[in-house]
Amino acid sequence: MVLVYSDDKKIAFELLSKATEIAKGLGKKVNAVVINDEAVAKEYVAHGASNVIVAQTDVKEFKAEEYTDILEKAIKETGAESILIGSTKKGKELASRLAGKLNAGCIIDANNIYVKDKKLVTERMVYSGNAISVQQFNSKPNIVTIPSKVFDPLPKDAKKTGTITKKKFDVGKYASKILKVQEMKSGGVNVEDAEIIVSCGRGFKNKDDIKLVQNLADVLKGKTVGCSRPIAADLKWLPEDHWIGLSGHKVKPKLYIAAGISGQIQHIAGMRDSGLVVAINKDPDALIFKSADYGIVGDLYQVLPKLTAAVKEKMG
Repeated sequence: MVLVYSDDKKIAFELLSKATEIAKGLGKKVNAVVINDEAVAKEYVAHGASNVIVAQTDVKEFKAEEYTDILEKAIKETGAESILIGSTKKGKELASRLAGKLNAGCIIDANNIYVKDKKLVTERMVYSGNAISVQQFNSKPNIVTIPSKVFDPLPKDAKKTGTITKKKFDVGKYASKILKVQEMKSGGVNVEDAEIIVSCGRGFKNKDDIKLVQNLADVLKGKTVGCSRPIAADLKWLPEDHWIGLSGHKVKPKLYIAAGISGQIQHIAGMRDSGLVVAINKDPDALIFKSADYGIVGDLYQVLPKLTAAVKEKMG
């Protein structure tokens, strides 16, 4: 069996798509686990799950210890040999602990996964995206975490049938306690779901100049501004929820415009799957042009206002 779990529903749908392909190669079925959320089970079936286990527990908040117990019981219940987990902060902690308890192999942040000679093989970026490590599991179970936007979900099929099983799971008592959960302050930006992103980089001289990027984003009806690491992490000109890159957010918009971004591999790793990439940079040798579909060599302070005006005129 192939088992899918993620605390993020959208990532779960993406994993179910890949799990269906893997299960076919292994001659297995696709199972999924949801915890205390019966309402979402039918959606999992519509996106590819043959069976969904609704784990009913007294656990109110995520704790790696308790969730590991639940997943371990679900794995034993289904006989799952391949476990795909969404590579969120919670998911990576859960996968690592689960692998330790099951004495299983664990691959974190795989960007590809497939079956070869009836064995699970993964690919993941290493050395800041400069190389790809190919790793094969030689024992079972196999545990893999996969980030968002790596795979496309299957179209929702409301006619697809599957089994939904409610199961009561008791978990152990652990010494650790959650004293407080404080949500991270956000600027209200979700770059991961944006279809159009206009990003700024170190080519901008002042914080106020970012309005040039915002103006273009507004005209394109995208309204989403992204940035490279220096803008968010070093200069603090934008909150970190705008940060796109290896250590920031991975995005997959239909259109990605990079203005004043040199194109270091750490940034490229976060936007390489974009549909159409437009780069604006005064340096004709900037690395960003190697990843762009269209390149504009010029001063962003001259190019952005003219591009904004041209788009505004074109769109009426």
